[in-house]
Amino acid sequence: MADRILVLGGAGYIGSHVQKQLLEDGFEVIVFDNLSSGDKVNILSGAKLIVGDILDIEAIDKAMSLGIKGVVHLAAKKAVGESMIKPEIYASNNLTGSINILNSMAKHNVRYIVFSSSAAVYGMPKYIPIDEEHPICPINYYGYTKRAIEENMEWYKKLGKLNYVALRYFNAVGYAKDKSITGRERNPQNLMPIIMEAATGKRDGFSIFGNDYETKDGTCVRDYIHVSDLARAHSLSLKKLFETDCSYTLNLGTGIGTSVKEIVDATEKVIGKKLNYDYAPRRSGDPAILTAKASKATEVLGWKPIYTNVEDIISTVWNLEI
Repeated sequence: MADRILVLGGAGYIGSHVQKQLLEDGFEVIVFDNLSSGDKVNILSGAKLIVGDILDIEAIDKAMSLGIKGVVHLAAKKAVGESMIKPEIYASNNLTGSINILNSMAKHNVRYIVFSSSAAVYGMPKYIPIDEEHPICPINYYGYTKRAIEENMEWYKKLGKLNYVALRYFNAVGYAKDKSITGRERNPQNLMPIIMEAATGKRDGFSIFGNDYETKDGTCVRDYIHVSDLARAHSLSLKKLFETDCSYTLNLGTGIGTSVKEIVDATEKVIGKKLNYDYAPRRSGDPAILTAKASKATEVLGWKPIYTNVEDIISTVWNLEI
């Protein structure tokens, strides 16, 4: 009988790709999502959807009682700017919601969790590339919530309640190459979906924040990782947990730095037309360069990113539009 996995936030952008990978790898998948940012269209054939909220303890308990072997936790508010204006929303959803999940796991003796963390836990880089030993000093409340959840999982492990893999993502981009996932992010905050909205006429244009950084072209450099590569890491993490009963914290990135201007130029090449954009002042708290050292994920999981060419990544998004 296939192991049953509860994917919290599984109807969202990353969650839908994780759901797809788990199904392909032979897991039974139950998606738990309040559909505030996720979409029913992202529930794939073979997966079951429970509409519920992680702030609803009774709903989580009901889902956790369904013979769950492992949990993938992707249910979180994730807009960095909003977290600095409305921290109470992030405290409630990210912190209280996650404690509800951990407590329900303990209650139902579900011992394995893969957690969607973030490179935002590191804050301003002290050195590049960033490895897992880099100092933890988040500079926004969103990053703080991710680190606080990691700390709670560490304690629950010490107390014998669970084992975990915390996956610290860098910049997630792209879509499934086979076009099986079509649901778009609502009110996107990240570069790639904003560029695509400009490319398809959904917005007039966009701004690049800062062109005076000490980088190759003056714009910020980031580590862009394809969402399907992220999804594989979640599936591999569950398998690792089931096999070893150990816990890990792992970076997920390509180790390749690509500037914002390079992303824009590559997009223009892929779509065959010019984009309308301008340069705006730097945003507070944006480091010039953020790239990952992800060799630990290779060592622990046997994971390596497949998508390392930025034009290939962009093509997986543009192919949904044509």
